[in-house]
Amino acid sequence: MANNLPLNRQFAHIQQSPTVAVSDRMLALKAAGRAVISLTAGDPDFSTPDGVVAAGINAMRSGLTHYGPSRGFPHLRAAIADKLAAPYNPESEILVTHGGVHAYYTALQSILNPGDAVLIPDPSWGTHANMVRLLRGTVVSVPALPEEAFLPKLQAWQAALTPETRALVINYPANPTGAIPPRDYLKALLEFAAQHNLWVISDEVYENLYFNEKPLSVGAFPEHRNHVILVNSLSKTYAMTGWRGGYLAAPNAIIENALKASQNSITCVAPFIQEAAAFALTDPAVQTQADAMRAGYAHRRALVMRIFEEYENSPVLVTPPQGAFYFFLDMRVLSMCADEICEQLLEQAGVGLVPGTAFGPGGEGFVRMTIAASDEDVATGFRAILEWASRQ
Repeated sequence: MANNLPLNRQFAHIQQSPTVAVSDRMLALKAAGRAVISLTAGDPDFSTPDGVVAAGINAMRSGLTHYGPSRGFPHLRAAIADKLAAPYNPESEILVTHGGVHAYYTALQSILNPGDAVLIPDPSWGTHANMVRLLRGTVVSVPALPEEAFLPKLQAWQAALTPETRALVINYPANPTGAIPPRDYLKALLEFAAQHNLWVISDEVYENLYFNEKPLSVGAFPEHRNHVILVNSLSKTYAMTGWRGGYLAAPNAIIENALKASQNSITCVAPFIQEAAAFALTDPAVQTQADAMRAGYAHRRALVMRIFEEYENSPVLVTPPQGAFYFFLDMRVLSMCADEICEQLLEQAGVGLVPGTAFGPGGEGFVRMTIAASDEDVATGFRAILEWASRQ
């Protein structure tokens, strides 16, 4: 019998992850005996360092399996403060969260009232916009054009302003484009935000995945710290996606609101996860392993570019990312929508990718390919993509 009880109407404005349909189709093809290469996931293919795993196990065995402090253990908050680009008070300006998504969620909860507008680049990670809508805010897209290295011009930010605008969201290195802005760009953007009394929420989960110069955090501008909110996690740097360890660094007023949101949603982050996170942030051997992971991504990035050079007349345009572990492949010349490109690549070439429109209308004609996969899968999958495209 149908249930006609009312539901939350806000969910009509929320999209499920577009990667779900691709993943389901890949599973069906594999079940049918087809060989499929998945280049979709934003999940490191490296294992969590052994020392981090041991720290978590030892914490459980020592009895850290009950409630912990809702702000996070003091020694973990101190470790987080030590790694930040500017001084943050670990007692009042840092909150340990259940991953970067939870950090972002509590940050938005702390500042948004229904109807408030948030400026978000297009393309960008879909959760940035979905979370705003979930909290009854309004998303205003700011074009981040490929011709401008996927960095919205300051005029575009200005044009997107409304009287209801309360914040802007940035994510560098960027998912899906790998873009990293220069210092002057960040400085100008922060000055723009200060001029218009806007919060700047900076998602920096890919901060340690870069291929040339280390990206600059917006937290490194002390004169703007009073309107900056840093969102981060250990997921990408330390291959800890399943551990769900993250944090928020922000002015005390934000942290106090976010703490209330956290206490009334998750109570606290599991103590053994916090111990593993503290070990990851402070152990020298783990930092060496993190550097080795970054070198592995750099190797795959170079591998993709070497393969691309073999296909001189390829219709695919390939720009090496500055950071993160994705290539945002430009297939606009094929005159197909991104969904169709991904469907055909999966069916005809056996390669799973994410359509660029998963990251906003500005991603039309692009597809995202991860290099967080084995060297063999990256090389074989990318060759299959180029060969398929050359037949179109």
